[in-house]
Amino acid sequence: MENLNVDEHVNRVWENIKENIKTSAKESLGLHELKHHKPWFDKECVDFLGQRKQAKMQWIQDPSRSNVDNLNNIRCDASRHFRNKNKAYLKVKVEELETNSKINNVRDLLRGINDFKKGYHPRTTIVKDEKGDLVADAHSIMARWRNYEVRGIFFFNLRWAIKKDKLT
Repeated sequence: MENLNVDEHVNRVWENIKENIKTSAKESLGLHELKHHKPWFDKECVDFLGQRKQAKMQWIQDPSRSNVDNLNNIRCDASRHFRNKNKAYLKVKVEELETNSKINNVRDLLRGINDFKKGYHPRTTIVKDEKGDLVADAHSIMARWRNYEVRGIFFFNLRWAIKKDKLT
């Protein structure tokens, strides 16, 4: 009986420590919100995902035929909802491109077309310097690329001069 009380006390203390760490991290660092790369994904979509997850958990706990049918129906509804949301979003985007085309707004038209063709590309803002260390600030990255370009032009001119000497 005493061993059980010690375990409960340790668990309670650990939960208290864990909550303190979480709250202090939220206060000092703040919450990091992820970027949403699917603008059509809204609260309804989150609700459908929650229903699908709940139905799957219910099916895992009790793999009866009714739970399988329920899971399949919810999956079908969720997929249909996602498809319709995506289709509506794309329709609005295409209409936007059409209006840009009609009013001769070429810059926005080409930008929208490139977004469709190329999709999402995250920017990398970290490079290695001469020593092999990672550099993340913009000024150091620009200095590194300037140095890299100058060195590249120097070696290109050197190779060109050697090739020219061999020909003569």
